[in-house]
Amino acid sequence: MKERVQTDSAPKAIGPYSQAIKANGFVFASGQIPLDPQTMEIVEGGIREQTERVMTNLSAVLRAAGTSLDSVVKTTVFLSDLSDFAEMNETYGKFLGEVPPARATVEVSRLPRNVKVEIEVIALAE
Repeated sequence: MKERVQTDSAPKAIGPYSQAIKANGFVFASGQIPLDPQTMEIVEGGIREQTERVMTNLSAVLRAAGTSLDSVVKTTVFLSDLSDFAEMNETYGKFLGEVPPARATVEVSRLPRNVKVEIEVIALAE
């Protein structure tokens, strides 16, 4: 059985998908881009600001699912330019606990709304 997770503290799904799904002891959070959930506009700034907004959005989705970033076991980071890796990595690391999750980072040719970063996570449900 799966359960839909939805919160107004993160950007609304803008297509036929859920912000996250809880199933079999896990939370599968859809990729988040740096949208401000109140305005649905891209945050201003560079990769650091965009990564911070993405991680804040993911935190809100996980909180709505009854878990947190500390319970994340796997992330996938999509970057439009791999030369942004160091700055993204520094900002991303500030949001994670003592035991960081497994991660894959890939460069892609384009992301929705031409943002610099999108991140999806899988977390343990608490």
